[in-house]
Amino acid sequence: MDLHALRIFCRVAALGSFTQAAQQLGLTKSRVSAAVQRLEVQLGTRLLQRTTRQVRLTSDGQQFLARCEALLADAEQLQAMFQPAANGLRGRLRIDLPHALARDLIIPRLPEFLAAHPLLQIGISTSDQRVDPVQDGFDCVLRIGTLASTELIARPLGAMAMCNLASPAYLAAHGTPRCLADLDRHSLVHYAGTLGLQGAGWEYRDGAQNRVHPMRCSLVVNGTDAYQAACLAGLGLIQAPLRGAQHLLDQGRLVAVLPEFTPAPMPVALLYPHRRQLAPRVAACLNWMAGVLAPQLDASP
Repeated sequence: MDLHALRIFCRVAALGSFTQAAQQLGLTKSRVSAAVQRLEVQLGTRLLQRTTRQVRLTSDGQQFLARCEALLADAEQLQAMFQPAANGLRGRLRIDLPHALARDLIIPRLPEFLAAHPLLQIGISTSDQRVDPVQDGFDCVLRIGTLASTELIARPLGAMAMCNLASPAYLAAHGTPRCLADLDRHSLVHYAGTLGLQGAGWEYRDGAQNRVHPMRCSLVVNGTDAYQAACLAGLGLIQAPLRGAQHLLDQGRLVAVLPEFTPAPMPVALLYPHRRQLAPRVAACLNWMAGVLAPQLDASP
């Protein structure tokens, strides 16, 4: 059975679209459609139900998909067993990373990983918005923050210490808060995946409890660069990972406030779709990224 055709089928099934699968695989839509049709003829059954609006797996297609994914993972492991060690791994990797971590930590160290595995092709998406690894075709994603209930496999890496920040100009204009009650006279820049005020407030730990003090919010952003820029511009207080703000604190461009009322450390984890066998190239990438990030993280809370 043609492994390339199986990979095409799996991508179409995951995306529910021949067009999107073709775009991700770098193929024409007609070639993708023909590969799936050949599989169906070979198997003697319809795998996908096609309509003008969507593509769905048939019951046979659902059974075939599960076996197909396991077969592809086994085939990749089998191939890797007999490749000369000097050649490293081969194949394509698609990874989604938070923008700041990609820029500051992962990409600067990427040459060493590619030097060890020169036959790999890596695609990196940098976004502060959460993606669906299965739907969007990623081998793994790096997540910062509390994980929602998911069928993905999570590999916890540690946590990032948090801090509260303001610009000197903002503090000169509005005063420095000394207690939670003082926050009633201040403004918060809110970070949210969607541009709404849901969840806005000053987060802090009270013993083992996480609490939120309501605050006035005049600006909502959905990206880490915009969040930091808003604070530097004096638009309000923010709560952010200390690692990403330390250079600004050292330069005096930002000031830490209310250190006794900081949020709980933010967990960091690698996530990947459930597989019976993890492809060697994915396992190698996960291990490498974990090693790169470990010195930058605290133990999980």
